[in-house]
Amino acid sequence: MEAYGNKMKKVVKFGGSSLASAEQFQKAGRIIRKDEARRYVIPSAPGKRFPKDTKVTDMLYSCYKQAMLEEDEDTEESFEELLLKIKERYDDIIKGLSLSLSLDKEFQIIRENFSKKIGRDYAASRGEYLNGIIMAAYLGYEFIDAAEVIFFDENGSFDAKKTDAVLSERLKGVERAVIPGFYGVRPDGRIVTFSRGGSDITGSIVAKAVHADMYENWTDVSGFLIADPRIIKNPKAIDTITYRELRELSYMGATVLHEDAIFPVRKEGIPINIRNTNSPEDKGTFIVEATCQKPRFTITGIAGKKDFASITVEKAMMNSEVGFCKRVLEVFEQNNISIEHMPSGIDTMTIFVHQDEFEEKEQQVIAGIHRAVEPDFLELESDLALIAVVGRGMRATRGTSGRIFSALAHANVNVKMIDQGSSELNIIIGVRNHDFDSAIEAIYDIFVTTQV
Repeated sequence: MEAYGNKMKKVVKFGGSSLASAEQFQKAGRIIRKDEARRYVIPSAPGKRFPKDTKVTDMLYSCYKQAMLEEDEDTEESFEELLLKIKERYDDIIKGLSLSLSLDKEFQIIRENFSKKIGRDYAASRGEYLNGIIMAAYLGYEFIDAAEVIFFDENGSFDAKKTDAVLSERLKGVERAVIPGFYGVRPDGRIVTFSRGGSDITGSIVAKAVHADMYENWTDVSGFLIADPRIIKNPKAIDTITYRELRELSYMGATVLHEDAIFPVRKEGIPINIRNTNSPEDKGTFIVEATCQKPRFTITGIAGKKDFASITVEKAMMNSEVGFCKRVLEVFEQNNISIEHMPSGIDTMTIFVHQDEFEEKEQQVIAGIHRAVEPDFLELESDLALIAVVGRGMRATRGTSGRIFSALAHANVNVKMIDQGSSELNIIIGVRNHDFDSAIEAIYDIFVTTQV
């Protein structure tokens, strides 16, 4: 028998779709029981059982909104009726799992706290809390309320140091446990949640605290895909991706894992494995700090966002004017506009910003730039999209930019901007909104379809 300290440890997080029904719970249960190392489980709230279904978190938000209304207001359903519907969702799961478990007491407390208008975060957190109780009962694991081990400061910011110390100590002698995702507690005892999808973060925090060998994130897709399946039909999956590549793709809109979930495990060098609850035999995607493994394709992934505006500032001898860029950027800062991207030339600089943020303040920004740097010429363009082509394989491959240009020209896509970072890890391409899908199709085709 291995000593306790030498046992392999895996933290497993299951998303909402993986725990939406008793049937899905059973799939998760089989996955957990199949591997002795899967010792710490992070459940999300029940998600959709079918396309037109409602996630329990959204039901809780609606229910709490009703509770916030004055009692004498005429509404279709009272918050208590909505709460009963939520209870029925959980009772269906309990019944389907043949558990002798009652959540009556928990729902009574929730009802009282909703009546006291205790807070929206508290309301949202109950989805994970209740699913955690069911999961612990189903597996025979210890239940640990996240409010006892996940801490935020008085400003609502995550307190990593305190959490890691308390959580590590709490789990030291615990062989197997269920810790609900998504929420923690402030110093005054109020519940606070991470942003939507925050159960990913909880899983990462727990993995760091127990020095896990692996953090498995179970969802409804078999890992990261090279491109958006809404644009590319049946895109190939990514076998292995580095944290840096993932950060670039996540920033440009690729979603499977919450962005902030990367940092706790990255500090510890713990790999993440994105897996599919409905196809557990698939290996999924491994997210690692670094790897010697050569990628299957030159590129690791393609992601992008629409609806940008660009502001091009032109001035002769701009490059010799000390502080020129700083003064231009200060204009955006003063108007509280964040900058997405900034390619530049000898006498020009172009700033890409989110169009909806910029439109309200465009004239103030234009006037501000004129006052700050007295440009020779200033041009605005709207309805632009940015596409990131990311891949560690690009460093060792010549002519990647040329192939992108060639593919886009062949697809009749006009390139507004192309910019390669010094790390040679990503290339950013600017195109018009209406060329967005065509551009991604062309890039995928040249680097993946023709290489298979």
